[in-house]
Amino acid sequence: MTATGRGEPSPRLQQSDTVPAMLPERAPRRPTMRDVAALAGVSLSTVSRVVSGSQQVDPELAVKVDKAVEMLGYRHNSAAGNLRRADRLSASIGLVFEDVSNPFFSAVHRGIEDVARTRSVLTFAGSSDENPQRERELAEAFLGRRVDGLVIVPASADHSYLARDVAAGMALVFVDRPPRFIDADAVVSDNAGGARAAVAHLADAGHRRIAFLGDRPDIFTAAERLRGYREALAQHGGEHDDALVHHPAFRAADVDTTVRELLAGADPPTALFTGQNLITLAALQTLHELGLQHTVALVGFDDIPLAALLQPGVTVVAQDPYALGKHAAELLFSRLDGYRGPSRREVLPTTLIARGSGEISPSAR
Repeated sequence: MTATGRGEPSPRLQQSDTVPAMLPERAPRRPTMRDVAALAGVSLSTVSRVVSGSQQVDPELAVKVDKAVEMLGYRHNSAAGNLRRADRLSASIGLVFEDVSNPFFSAVHRGIEDVARTRSVLTFAGSSDENPQRERELAEAFLGRRVDGLVIVPASADHSYLARDVAAGMALVFVDRPPRFIDADAVVSDNAGGARAAVAHLADAGHRRIAFLGDRPDIFTAAERLRGYREALAQHGGEHDDALVHHPAFRAADVDTTVRELLAGADPPTALFTGQNLITLAALQTLHELGLQHTVALVGFDDIPLAALLQPGVTVVAQDPYALGKHAAELLFSRLDGYRGPSRREVLPTTLIARGSGEISPSAR
């Protein structure tokens, strides 16, 4: 495992990262119920009843309030009075992950939490399950509870629904994948570079038919890893064969079927590059069931638990999910501390860890 944050190479930054920003005299603030009341020309109690869903409001007044809410981008604080500090911040941030049960995102969460804890800030997390609608529902639920900021692993292809909240002063950082249609900070790993290193490692061991098993190609990380795979094949003389590229679902049964069909073909691959940790685990299980763990080489993207204890040990391209979370939290809190400069993207390096499975020669097949 790498130890980014403890003597690791500095992450690469875009040019905009080095441009100093002039701070405005006053940071933007999120609209309040008083702002809505002033714009609608109604009492504060009327606004309170409307946004709380009460039916005991004159319809004409309700329309005025609704229009003011829309114009201002006001979000009702459904947790008013809870977790309040003297500066009227909620002392909480919301985290929208793909799957909080995935060990990778658990480590990202820990990196964020360790930074937040030094500021006495709580973290709340939810799973989008790679569903764009679920992502939006979670983000809006957190915003409705007036969290100070959001860290999102994006599932959606359009994040412009958050633009109004960012303009109103809400801090926002994307992690693992960059956002689309919104200007925001992001922390990602060098996915293409890590994939190139994995395939180059297999090619250096003599492999030419290397299969790719990855996540959905419309997902940024999967697309980048597929790009790195193809670039490395071209550079190292590997065989370009679309029949070797597969995108099985995360269910072990789908990966099992894919691996068995590949290895039973007329011209099977001698090595597998698995582009996601859950896919790696399922592929390893199949290789062990077939008794081919010592004859088919494998390099996985993302480290997995107990990888060094298997026989052979599992060669991986390791990200540092803890560092991803830590850097994301630092960017988020810099926004909360008043940074108003251009968006920043940090790209963290990956590390190839050779343990045995990626060093099997094609002659073993």
